Amino acid sequence: MVDIVLLTFLVILGITIIRLGSLFASVMLTGIFSLVAAGLYVSMDAVDVAFTEAAVGGGIATLLFLSTIALTTSQEKSKEKVSMPALIVVLLTGTFLMFGISDIPKFGDSSAPAHQYLSDRYVYKSPNEIGVPNMVTSVLASYRGYDTMGEVTVIFTAGIAVLMLLGRGRRGRAGRNGSIANSDQSSSVSQREKGTV
Repeated sequence: MVDIVLLTFLVILGITIIRLGSLFASVMLTGIFSLVAAGLYVSMDAVDVAFTEAAVGGGIATLLFLSTIALTTSQEKSKEKVSMPALIVVLLTGTFLMFGISDIPKFGDSSAPAHQYLSDRYVYKSPNEIGVPNMVTSVLASYRGYDTMGEVTVIFTAGIAVLMLLGRGRRGRAGRNGSIANSDQSSSVSQREKGTV
């Protein structure tokens, strides 16, 4: 019951975020969305994923969005017409994803392949195979080591890209302010020269 309530709230939040014109309000609601999603993950007993969602989605991403708004504008530009090719691509992708999801076992299904073959090995054999007593650490650092390394690489690359974009915006603003100041100085000098002539 809690899962259904949280999912409904997430859908309402998502639709609201899309429809808002204020970027600041959208960022705040996106942070709330991440925190509610973290609560949903906790209710599904995925505490490690909930912690990551709360830290990255509710904390770091919100901070980066607010920093970007501080360097740009807080209002969305006037809405343009819907791009039909983009809409078709999104609808096709959504259809394929729904088709793929239909084959996934139900949540908590004891006959799912992961519960038949992998869970016993993780629970009983990982301390001997890996030498780490914590099962979650052994799964993330060894069995899924390449996946974890890929996730860390993606997050690191995204962070560097955001910092580069924020730095470019700061330099661009400083350049614009400098050029405005230079043009004001040159116009005042030219007016003084006209007065003396």
